[in-house]
Amino acid sequence: MKNQEAQVSKALKSIARNQHIKSYIQQSNELYPSLLKAAKRFVTGEYKQDGIEIANELISKGYFISLEYIGENTKELEDCIKVKEEFLNLIGKMGSMSMKQTVSLDLSHIGLSLNPDLAYMHLIEIAEQTSQYGITLMISMEESSKTDAILDIYKKATEQYPNVGITLQAHLYRSSDDIKELIHYPGRIRVVKGAYEESAEIAIGRSEELTERYLSLVDILVAANHPVSIATHDEVIIQELLHRKHVQQPNVEFEMLYGIGSDLICDLKEKGYQTKVYLTYGKDWYLYLCHRLAEYPPNIYTAISDIVQPNLSDKILY
Repeated sequence: MKNQEAQVSKALKSIARNQHIKSYIQQSNELYPSLLKAAKRFVTGEYKQDGIEIANELISKGYFISLEYIGENTKELEDCIKVKEEFLNLIGKMGSMSMKQTVSLDLSHIGLSLNPDLAYMHLIEIAEQTSQYGITLMISMEESSKTDAILDIYKKATEQYPNVGITLQAHLYRSSDDIKELIHYPGRIRVVKGAYEESAEIAIGRSEELTERYLSLVDILVAANHPVSIATHDEVIIQELLHRKHVQQPNVEFEMLYGIGSDLICDLKEKGYQTKVYLTYGKDWYLYLCHRLAEYPPNIYTAISDIVQPNLSDKILY
């Protein structure tokens, strides 16, 4: 069964990167609305207000939130500018509501796929606005081919804006070296396992070795008293970190994806730990949906059920 799930996961990660399939689905009057029903288990909706409303609900229940206008690999300059403006509008709305939370983004959504300088220019404009409103800005990590460019841009940005953070993928071998330098920058570090399909030469597959690598990265950050987001749904990792008492420190938080493990993060919050829910909105949800299914292939059954008879009741159990 595990081998079958691994094969399904690899297949889903492969089609997630297929632009032809993505374009076909986005232009299909039949497939788009059907798959959107499945995506809505993990995505708040297609519009900014969808994300704001659910963010407010979760904040009222005692969670921190991270909100993202979803998308990546924007290819046209005009589109990159529109995405930047959407983020500025989102931040402005959050600021007007005194919502001092976190905004996340992919650098390839705001220009990295065209020019690193363009992405940096847009990032600085966004970071300036988040700084004015007391909002944290978190840069997500993408495929390993982009890692150097993403880290270079982050290092320049966080020197000016310490409210800018970065994501580190535990499955990349290089992360053990990257973290030694990143702990000297002020931005919060979000540790994830890594959702992208990478070669065995540069990345660790899902295994006990990956669990140990994840734990070691968190150990380093906690020992350095560095702000860290433990972004995982892995109960083995969570229980071990609780045992090590890392999460009792004020700059350490648990972060989980919206629509996944709501009972788990609710339990952690009730026990007094800092908890954050990662929310997304937007129409470019195809890749995100594929990754959520790839991470846990049995979710395919839930997706089929949502398409046939949507039932989102379990999403409001936070």
